[in-house]
Amino acid sequence: MRKNKIYDCITFFQENFITNIRFEILNKHVDFFIVCESIYDHRGKKKEINFKLNNPDFRDKVRHIVLRDPFPEKLNSWERQAFQREYIFNGIKDSHDEDYIMFSDPDEIPRPEELKNFILKKKYAIFQQKCFNYKFNLLNTNETPWSGTRLTKRKFLKSFDYMRQKILKKNMKKWWKFNVERNIQIIDDGGWHFNNLFSPEMISIKLKTFAHNEFAAEEFSNIEVIRKKIDQKKDLFNKDHKLERVDIDETYPEYIIQKMTELKKFIL
Repeated sequence: MRKNKIYDCITFFQENFITNIRFEILNKHVDFFIVCESIYDHRGKKKEINFKLNNPDFRDKVRHIVLRDPFPEKLNSWERQAFQREYIFNGIKDSHDEDYIMFSDPDEIPRPEELKNFILKKKYAIFQQKCFNYKFNLLNTNETPWSGTRLTKRKFLKSFDYMRQKILKKNMKKWWKFNVERNIQIIDDGGWHFNNLFSPEMISIKLKTFAHNEFAAEEFSNIEVIRKKIDQKKDLFNKDHKLERVDIDETYPEYIIQKMTELKKFIL
């Protein structure tokens, strides 16, 4: 019997640091990494190709697909984001009906132990993840657990954007709504969301280019404002979230534990 392959799919802007760490953490259990990058940002402005693979050992399983055409006219930022997500289908053309397709942001990393001999018991799965801001060990207690990685079988996958936007944990409680998907398997303690592990300069660029137009304003995207928030352990979007330093222990990915010296810039 053919073993279900796992395709780990992300859209990419400039997140080389965490994306390459993602590969290291998931490599033993993922068959193919699909990295979908566009030469335009979600505001429609042209950008450079930024993706760089650090570890050549992964070359045969990393598929970097590039959307080179401009986004269709009249799309807003959210629609451009959705358009790029659907382009991922070009990277999974050889997948079979029973293969597992995961979709995440680059910084949402499922726990690799969950992928070993994984069996999908529902139509979809959501990995509930610990949320960290700025540093590997600066826990955002308000946004933990974070509904990050989604997973389904290829035969169920109609749209990546649908899987991200409509497959939600809160659906499980909406028993009275016939048009809400509730056939969802919840994976508790399902990984880590290492959010905004960037320099203040890179965070500023992100805020000025991603779909949330409202956060491009100076009160959020100014480099010095961002630097101050990181130093004071404050939420980037003024949500008054509690950011708490925790120890890096056995609950972390083995790769991060082994590389703490190399990663010390992003460890408190």
